[in-house]
Amino acid sequence: MAEEASLEVAMTLIMYGGEAKSCALEAISAAKKQDFKQAKEKLAQAQEALLSAHHAQMEMLSKEARGEKTDYSLFMVHGQDHLMTSIAFLDLAKEIVELYQKIDK
Repeated sequence: MAEEASLEVAMTLIMYGGEAKSCALEAISAAKKQDFKQAKEKLAQAQEALLSAHHAQMEMLSKEARGEKTDYSLFMVHGQDHLMTSIAFLDLAKEIVELYQKIDK
C-alpha cells in the first residue's frame, strides 16, 4: 500500500510539474506576442499547478516526519526532478515576461 501511495505522489508531481512548465511556456509565447493579459493568466495557472504538486509533496514529507516509511523509486526521483525544474522554469518565465513588458513600453 505504501508503494502505491508513493507512486501516486510521484505521478502527481510529474503531472502538475509538467502542467506548470507548459503554462510557463505559453506565458512566454503570449508575452512575445504582447498579450500580457494572457501571459499573466498562464503564469497564474502555472503557479496553481505548482501549488497542487507542493501539497502532494508536503503530504509525503509529513508522513515521513511522523516515521511512516516512504518507498523510493525512479518515479519518485523523476517526479521530484520534474517539480524542481518546473519551479526554476516558472521563475525564469516570470522574468522573461517582465522583460517583454519592458521592451514593449
